[in-house]
Amino acid sequence: MIDAILLGMRAVRSSMRSGRPRDLSVPQFRLLAFVRRRTGASLSDAAEHIGLTLPSMSKAVNGMVKRGLMSRVTSERDRRCVTLALTDTGRALFDKAAEASRAHIATRLAALSDQQRRDVAAAAKTLRSFLADPVESEVAQ
Repeated sequence: MIDAILLGMRAVRSSMRSGRPRDLSVPQFRLLAFVRRRTGASLSDAAEHIGLTLPSMSKAVNGMVKRGLMSRVTSERDRRCVTLALTDTGRALFDKAAEASRAHIATRLAALSDQQRRDVAAAAKTLRSFLADPVESEVAQ
């Protein structure tokens, strides 16, 4: 199972990379993906998810804000608390790359029989519910 998941992740990452602008690094792209899923996440949440230190994440977010891809909002009650959101431009950039990835995967799945595609879809649904972050599951409902 782990081998299949890793191969799937590699295929998705490869197709997502090909759909992203060349001047956007993979960690920056992952940051867009994270904030797309978790609008309002804190800088600390993003740093933990991506695996960067807070100063490095702050620098990455500053770059995304300057490019107009992301906004950061400082809490009026606690200036240390910063929440993140994608701008329309950031969302469009991410969505374009995600659509390219979906199209690539759909092309690969087209080689399967109807039954195999149903099996893959059922397995993916089961894995998604099993592996989902509880916070993301609540947001999706």
